[in-house]
Amino acid sequence: WDMKSGLCVQTFYGHTNAVNNVSFNNRSDTILSCDADGIVKLFDIRMVSERASLEAGEYSANSAKFDLSGKVIYVASDDGGIKVFNAETLTAEGVLAGHEEAVLDICTDAKGEYLLSASADCTFKIWK
Repeated sequence: WDMKSGLCVQTFYGHTNAVNNVSFNNRSDTILSCDADGIVKLFDIRMVSERASLEAGEYSANSAKFDLSGKVIYVASDDGGIKVFNAETLTAEGVLAGHEEAVLDICTDAKGEYLLSASADCTFKIWK
């Protein structure tokens, strides 16, 4: 959206189920999106096109964020885990486990040292 005029600047297509979350990388040239089918997509803003897609599992992907370097993707999942992917190769690097119910949202701190996760289990956690 153009914040001054209120007009939509661009619409991105590619998901086949509800899009749950979108976020920019730190350079603001890539958009990361995730959906209710557990699909995570990377979109190139300059080319207005899908650059890559990865499957984060069979459960809904509720939030997806880049780390500060842009080299790691974190995905909050309905299965209670936070999936960790290499942003360059799109390969899975592990799962942060500890929540008892769906992870609904995640974010990193401004220095890139911590990851916060909020869950339907009525807790939030700080990860290092």
